[in-house]
Amino acid sequence: MTFIRQKEFQRNENLESLLKEINGLIGPVEDRILQNFSMPEYPVVLIVGCGRSGSTLIMQWLASTGQFGYPTNLLSRFYQAPYLGARIQQLLTDPRFNFRDEFQDFNNTFSYDSDLGKTQGILAPNEFWYFWRRFFHYGDIQYLDQRSLEGVDRARFAAELASLEAAFEKPFAMKGMIINWNIPFVSNILDKVLFVYIKRHPILNVQSMLEAREKFYADRSLWYSFKPPEYNFLKDLNPMEQVSGQVYFTNAAIEEGLSQIDPNRWLIVEYEAFCENPKQVFLSILEKFTRQGFYFDWPYIGMQRFDTTNEVRLPGEDLKRILKAYKRFSGKDITV
Repeated sequence: MTFIRQKEFQRNENLESLLKEINGLIGPVEDRILQNFSMPEYPVVLIVGCGRSGSTLIMQWLASTGQFGYPTNLLSRFYQAPYLGARIQQLLTDPRFNFRDEFQDFNNTFSYDSDLGKTQGILAPNEFWYFWRRFFHYGDIQYLDQRSLEGVDRARFAAELASLEAAFEKPFAMKGMIINWNIPFVSNILDKVLFVYIKRHPILNVQSMLEAREKFYADRSLWYSFKPPEYNFLKDLNPMEQVSGQVYFTNAAIEEGLSQIDPNRWLIVEYEAFCENPKQVFLSILEKFTRQGFYFDWPYIGMQRFDTTNEVRLPGEDLKRILKAYKRFSGKDITV
C-alpha cells in the first residue's frame, strides 16, 4: 500500500532525477578514489534509537561541537560519491578555501530547528538514508536476515566511511536508526564504532510518533518511521496500540543488539538527561573513545542545556489507552 504524504513532505521528482544523473556520472571516479581507503581510524559514531526520540537534536548538537564530520544537506546529494561530495562541500563552504568571499552566499548560521527530522541549511545535518540504502537493501521492514546480510558490501561500506573521516580529518558521526535491527552486524564491519542510543520516555515517544503521523500524512492511522519485524502483527491494531508496540519493540531490539557487543562500543543516552546536561553526554562519549584507545582533550563549547518537549498534549482518554497498550507489550506499569 502506498501512503500519500502531505505536500510539504513529498519528494521533488526533478531533484531526484538530477541527483541520479550526477551520482551516476561521478560514481566511477569515486570507485577509483576508494582504492586508497579501507577502514576508519577513529570510532564511527552512529546514533540509534526509536523515531521521535531526539535523534535529530543530538545529531545537530554533535555537529555544533565542531569535533565531528557529519553528513550535511549538501553532502547527502552525493550519496553515491560521498568523498567527492565532502571535498566539493569544503571547496564551497570551508573558510580555509575562501577567496575574497566569492561564495559568501554559502555562509551558514547554525540552527537547532527541524521538521520531522528534516533540517534547513546547506551545512545542517542530514539523515543520509540514501547512503545507507545503497548497502542495506531493506524491503518494507527494516530488518535483514543472515542470508540477506551476505549481500552487503562490507568492504566498500567501511572504505566510504574511512574516506569521509579522511576528508574531514575528524571522527565521523551520523544517524544509524535504519540499522536498529542489525546492530551486531554493523559492529562487526567496523574496527572502531560507538553506537549512541538515544532513548526517550516511552509514552512521550508514542505521543510524538502519533503527532508525526498526523503531520506527515494528516492521518493518525498511517504508519510513520521504520517498521520493526513485528509490523505484520501491529498493523492490524488501532493507532495507539500500533505506536505503543512500535516504540516498545524498537527499543527492545536495540537493547538486545547492544547486549551482544562490547559495552565500550555503545552508550545509552536518556533524552531528558541529555537536555538537562549535554556536556555530561559529551564527556561520556570522550570516555568511550578513550576506552577504545583514542584520547581527545576536546574542550566543550556546546549548549549548556536544551528545553525538552516533554509535556503531555494528548487527551486524557488517549493517554489511558496508550498506557494500557504499552503495558500489554512491556508487561510494566509506567507513569508520565
